[in-house]
Amino acid sequence: MTSNIDDIVENFALLDEWDDRYRYVIELGKALPPMPDGDHTDANKVQGCASQVWLVTHVSPDGAAGPVLTFEGDSDAHIVRGLVAILLALYSGKTAQEILATDALALFERIRLRDGLTPQRSNGLRSMVERVRGEATAALADAA
Repeated sequence: MTSNIDDIVENFALLDEWDDRYRYVIELGKALPPMPDGDHTDANKVQGCASQVWLVTHVSPDGAAGPVLTFEGDSDAHIVRGLVAILLALYSGKTAQEILATDALALFERIRLRDGLTPQRSNGLRSMVERVRGEATAALADAA
């Protein structure tokens, strides 16, 4: 299973049926490295998700390019864990500026994934994206 966002997008292009897309998202979630139990804390919990979602952010300075953020994530729901895996593939290892310049929701539209999500899952996805963007904004502020 790959965690490269370009490969994920390419694989979604091959899947026409929602059931196939759904299964692929679950497979991505199963391939997500496990998060240590100690990181399943209220401080790491993403607010606004119907399922439980945890996100841990690591910030490292990177000179002129600005801070680089890496993420770990987990969820107690299989499909949401897959959405977390896609977001981590999209954002983890990027500079704060790159994160803020990347529209994850547009990507989810492009791979035709958002149209199959329930309103609750879409709201949760938006909350996860807002959390990542908030972490990037905070990293930039701390670096200034």
